[in-house]
Amino acid sequence: MTTTSPVSIRPLRADDEADWRRLWEGYLGFYKSTVPEPVYASTFTRLLGDDLQDFHGLVAEVDGRLVGLVHYVFHRHCWRIENVCYLQDLYADPSVRGTGIGRKLIEAVYQAADDAGAPSVYWMTQQDNTAGRRLYDRVGQVTNFIKYQRPA
Repeated sequence: MTTTSPVSIRPLRADDEADWRRLWEGYLGFYKSTVPEPVYASTFTRLLGDDLQDFHGLVAEVDGRLVGLVHYVFHRHCWRIENVCYLQDLYADPSVRGTGIGRKLIEAVYQAADDAGAPSVYWMTQQDNTAGRRLYDRVGQVTNFIKYQRPA
């Protein structure tokens, strides 16, 4: 697929579910992960909700076809009065990688954060995600924090 056609970044809609699912399955597959069926339904419902503290979803569309997605959430922070924004999931279809889709999706989250008065946008990626990190190094600043989580 070429991206000489205009790229539209827009909010996720209810009629996007099949294409959103295709993209999110690609994202989960990239990270060698799966989720149970109820998580798909719950996540999609949350992304369409109007609770400002819940998840938000944007998609990239080219020629009527969804080619990318981003999920983000605003949350409180003990070190700030304003909310901050966590960019949780970012994915571009392999057919459009390297064409600026990922950058446009990140910039759309930056704009949403600005519009909401959230001064900080942050995200995580795997250390060996070299292609993603090339983009992230251009649009963000790497920190020295290390992620820990509760053992399974």
